[in-house]
Amino acid sequence: MGLRDRASVVIVENNRVGLIKRIREGNVYYVFPGGGIENGEAPVDGAKREALEELGVEVKVNNCIAQFEYNGTQYFFLSEIINGEFGTGQGEEYIDENRDKGTYLPMWVDLDELSSIDVKPKEVALKVQAIFN
Repeated sequence: MGLRDRASVVIVENNRVGLIKRIREGNVYYVFPGGGIENGEAPVDGAKREALEELGVEVKVNNCIAQFEYNGTQYFFLSEIINGEFGTGQGEEYIDENRDKGTYLPMWVDLDELSSIDVKPKEVALKVQAIFN
């Protein structure tokens, strides 16, 4: 498995942040919507594509609030929904039931709950809270 850069979107509306609730092998945790950047794709474009696949929304991508190295570079972009309905994603996560990757559930989480749930990566969750509080 080679290194693959990833791009994620941080969408905050009405003091809530859009996360993906993951249940895998009995563990429950939350991640920011996103995924691998394809060859030749700019991180911003990867973030837009992943938002559409995972959430069913078109986003305007704003500034990058976090970037760190973990199996490649991970980028986290503040983004805002400009079109579509949150939770209507058609990504492979939802369609292929045999992927054995557990469940994906897009949901809104109150900003003040971020510190009491298991959000990965924690550093980004704390940064989001700091920006919006």
